[in-house]
Amino acid sequence: MSEGDKKEQGTAAVLISGGLDSSILLGEAVQLCAAVHPLFVRNGLTWETIELDYLRRFLDAVRCPALQPLEVLDMPVRDVYGSHWSVTGRGVPDADSPDEAVFLPARNVLLLSKAMLWCHLNSIATVMLATLRSNPFPDATPAFFKAFEDAVNQALQGSVRIARPYEGLSKPEVLLRGRELPLELTFSCINPSAGFHCGICNKCAERRGAFVKAGLHDRTAYAPRGGRDARDSSWTIYGPPA
Repeated sequence: MSEGDKKEQGTAAVLISGGLDSSILLGEAVQLCAAVHPLFVRNGLTWETIELDYLRRFLDAVRCPALQPLEVLDMPVRDVYGSHWSVTGRGVPDADSPDEAVFLPARNVLLLSKAMLWCHLNSIATVMLATLRSNPFPDATPAFFKAFEDAVNQALQGSVRIARPYEGLSKPEVLLRGRELPLELTFSCINPSAGFHCGICNKCAERRGAFVKAGLHDRTAYAPRGGRDARDSSWTIYGPPA
């Protein structure tokens, strides 16, 4: 995030899922902005309850004067997603699945429509999103964000800006920016097991690989598999949410 962002954004909202990228973005934003509003959009996906528990603990750990209370906005998708794996929990993409397998239809449309409306109604000029350079999906391109920003602002007669400070970065690069944060309190899994990261889904594989590429110790608590306890010592400190 640049010095220019700091001057421009006295107050901002951050779309936060509780995952690595958006949590690190929030951790940086609270150092640069006078007030930061974390927004969690709940779609009714199978992992969201655990994700939200982790997020609340992460927010408690990084509490500071700039951090405002968490806003949870509801945007259920079960009625349109039908039998999709994200709402049924069946056929969840594993570590061998291509990134395209984890595509959630119109994910950014759903997140940003509610977030931009909230920002407009609460006089927040900027909503920040932690999309990365590697995002392969059609609703994560510069052209999409520009068109969507224009369309929503036209509908609202507003001027909410979508800021994407990580759009030129990889996940390992973002991890290095956030290495001093309590990243063990972030949550990336799409098939959690008893409050743990499952360790074997597509997103867990991405998480593990990013820590390796960044050269950072991964303090994530992963679920035991096949008699092998994949947890590290951080489990004795934190554990999964109750």
